[in-house]
Amino acid sequence: MNQMSWPPQVPPPPPSPVPPPMPVAFSGGRGEFFDLVKRGAGLEFVTLGFYRFWLLTDIRRHLWANTLVGGDAAEYTGRGKELLIGFLVALAILMPVYVGYFLIGLEAEHIQAFASIPLIAFFYVFGQFAIYRARRYRLTRTVWRGVRFWMTGSGWIYALQASLWGLLMILTLGLVLPWRNAALERYKLRHSHYGDLQGSFEGRGWEFFKRGWWLWLLTPIALYVIPIAPFIYGAYKAIEWRWWLSGIRFGGVRVESKLRKSELIGLYWKVIGWIVVLALVFSAYLGLAAVLVGSMTDSSFTEFFKSQEFMKSIPLLVLAGVGYLVFALAMNVVIRVYLLRDLWVRVLGSVNVSGLEAAANVAARGELANALGEGFADGLDVGGF
Repeated sequence: MNQMSWPPQVPPPPPSPVPPPMPVAFSGGRGEFFDLVKRGAGLEFVTLGFYRFWLLTDIRRHLWANTLVGGDAAEYTGRGKELLIGFLVALAILMPVYVGYFLIGLEAEHIQAFASIPLIAFFYVFGQFAIYRARRYRLTRTVWRGVRFWMTGSGWIYALQASLWGLLMILTLGLVLPWRNAALERYKLRHSHYGDLQGSFEGRGWEFFKRGWWLWLLTPIALYVIPIAPFIYGAYKAIEWRWWLSGIRFGGVRVESKLRKSELIGLYWKVIGWIVVLALVFSAYLGLAAVLVGSMTDSSFTEFFKSQEFMKSIPLLVLAGVGYLVFALAMNVVIRVYLLRDLWVRVLGSVNVSGLEAAANVAARGELANALGEGFADGLDVGGF
């Protein structure tokens, strides 16, 4: 009888384990950031605000370089000179519009009132164009693991979509905001790339609406009961951050956020508290300046403050102007510490990234965008960070 032998059965190799989601970490110190913005505020004072382009660049470099995804830090490659040139070019383009509207106002008051409607519409559309192009600039200056992000798409198409959604916002008293944000984010992320990985946005307007519909009902109350406004706005921003981050995809890379509704409210209250303190200090400074200038006149305090000379006093106007600049720069420091750095840290602390293995072998693509869009956003005061 022939004896048959069979090869031993080898079990198939176990499937590769799926890497767990990686938390996003921030390694920067708060004191280091405070020194950065404090020194920048001083240089802004000396340069009458023109240093803000370099300060903004330094802030982004600090935040990007201390943001660790999968253990690797991001890099911001933008330059302050680029922002300054973009701002000056944008100002040269926008200035004729301002001058034209001013001349119309001199011609006839009723024409000025009529012209204000198309002017507001123009600046809204142009502002949306600037927002898109500014984001494109920032994205192309962001590098991670040696590969740059980049962005395509048309800023004018985005501005048209945003304008149509803006009309619906007016007609529905803001009720369509979740669907507006979802549609605009889908357009932006569909044209965003990390190397050869294409972005996408999976957030839905209905999800956003379910999480924050009660805030829409409370907003009219906040217009009359001011102390509840920071609670409503802080909760809204937390819901918006969580919804937006959890919808971001780049190929197989997924972002998830667990930010709580109450996480940001304290930051807004701290900013309000500091603004009140700074306003009191500024008021006391103005009082001391008025007393100092009044003591240098020949007339008595009472006569000086009641006279026209008080309102036209050059020394008092100079002291008030210097004090206001210091007050405004101090507020900027507070806002940058709490609503940039601290908010950045709290939001990042809620984020996990999964599927990072999909970004392991990404090929570099894309071209750099110019800073003109950022300049438009700065000139129209509509730019995000």
